[in-house]
Order: sequence, then C-alpha cells, then structure tokens
Amino acid sequence: MEINDGYTKIRTDETLRETIRHGSEEYPFRYYMEDIWLFDFHCIDWHWHSEVEFVFVEKGTAEFFIGSGRYVVNAGTGIFINTQVIHRFESTESTIIPNIVFSPSLLSHEESLLYQKYIQPLLDSSIECLIFSSDVPWQKEILNLLLDIFAVQDSGDLCEIKTIELLLKLWSILYENVRITGKLSEAQASARTQAQLQIMMQYIHKNYFHPVSLEEIAKTVTLSKNSVLNLFNKYLHTSPISYLVNYRLKHAAKLLVTTENKVSSIARDTGFENIGYFCRKFKEAFQVTPGEYRKLREHTPKGKEVQ
Repeated sequence: MEINDGYTKIRTDETLRETIRHGSEEYPFRYYMEDIWLFDFHCIDWHWHSEVEFVFVEKGTAEFFIGSGRYVVNAGTGIFINTQVIHRFESTESTIIPNIVFSPSLLSHEESLLYQKYIQPLLDSSIECLIFSSDVPWQKEILNLLLDIFAVQDSGDLCEIKTIELLLKLWSILYENVRITGKLSEAQASARTQAQLQIMMQYIHKNYFHPVSLEEIAKTVTLSKNSVLNLFNKYLHTSPISYLVNYRLKHAAKLLVTTENKVSSIARDTGFENIGYFCRKFKEAFQVTPGEYRKLREHTPKGKEVQ
C-alpha cells in the first residue's frame, strides 16, 4: 500500500466526527499506511469516530493529543484509541504510522455474549487510550500482533478471516491485562464534555473571520468562561483564543499559497484587524513572515509545506 494513498486531509462534520467510511457495512475494517508529515499543516487534525483505532509508530516521532491527554510517541510504540474519543496527531518530521480503524462489531454481534462480556466493558470504560511499549511483555505481544495484521492486509488470500482471527487474539490480550476503570456514567459524562468542546470548536471554525470573544464561545454551550478555559486547557492544551488565532493562521497560510491577494487583505479576511499583530503571530507559528512563506511555498514540492 502506498503511503497516504492520496489521502492528506481529515474530513469531518459539524461535530468533528470523521465522515469517511472505514471499510464497508459488511466488513467495517480499514488499514491505512500514513505519514503525518504529508497531511495539511503536518497534522491529522481533530476528529473522532465510533470505531476503535490502533496505531503503530513505524518511523519518526509524533505528538498525540487524545481525549484529555498529550503523548509524545517514538518509533516502535503503539496506541489504542477508544470509540468516540477526540484526537489529533502532529509531527515535525516524516512520521510513518500504519494504523487500523474498525467497528468493534466486527469481532462479534453487539447482542452476543462475547460482545457484552469482553468488548462492551472496555468501550464503556473511562479509558480514552492505551500506550503499548515493547518493554512490557504483553504489550510487546500486542505490537507483534499489530504488525501481523498489517502484513495480512497485503497478502490477499483469506485476508479477512486472518485479520479477524488476529484481532480477536489481540482483544483477548487487552481484556486479560487492562484494568477496566470507570463506570458507564463516567464515560457518558466524558462524551458530553467532548461534545461541548466540539460545539465550541465548530463555532470558531464557522466564525473565525469575524471578531469572536470568549463570552460568545461560552454561550454556545451555556458554560461559564472559566469552565470553557478549563475545558480547552484539559483537552486541547491551549486557550480558546489561542486556538482561534492558530485556526486563523492556518487559513491565512492556505490563502497565501492559493491566492494572489495582498497580505493585508488576507489578514482581514481571516479575522485579524491589526496587520502588525497578524505578521508577528504568523512568524511565531511558521518561523517566516507571510511574504517569505508565500515565496518559499512557490518552490516547495507538494506535500512539503513550510513550517
């Protein structure tokens, strides 16, 4: 499989739920071979999905933001991301991450004993993600199984049945070794919190070119300004206004490359009222001025954006 295979942008709906179908209704499983560096702005941006995901860092180093956690992950490490947990991956270099995304119902029907006894408890737990290291024997076994699953995808014959066989073995090891904490009510509360965060992020995405205040962001979910600040700091590790500014800068960078508009015009169109402030923040984010960014990108191969 080719790296990224032409897939370099995460597409989501208004709640940040990923809209791409992972596999088919008959076989809800998909294998991806991706390089984070080749995605827009060198990141697989915020999204979530009802499927679970297993990621292996084959090469490079990535920063993973998953639920309320932040993890710097090096080559040889694996990650499990639970269902409906918001996440984002970013890198500062080429970082190869083969990964699989699949519906837990692939392992067993949702009304079956197998699903309710061994699968549902983990899905309903407060576990947002798990990190796998080769230093821990059972986690090393998980990593080896992931590599076997990746290899099967290119084998052709009996691919589906071999994949499910390996997934069941992998899940069995998870169930035996992971201490499932939290109750369903806690998981539901976490889901509500993430939904509120998604609503606020989407408000920013839709209104970034207008003046946007913290108070306006808070009103979208009927929370206090302090609660909103805490929510952004916990899950996104930044403030709402910093998130807004960075979102504006990303759009400004795109306009610098895709249009011939003046820098001052692009600043206004992306919500910056002060051109000096825009240029200062742009250089902080990309290490070059807007004009330099435009010139450099004219001579940069596709997929290698300047940082």
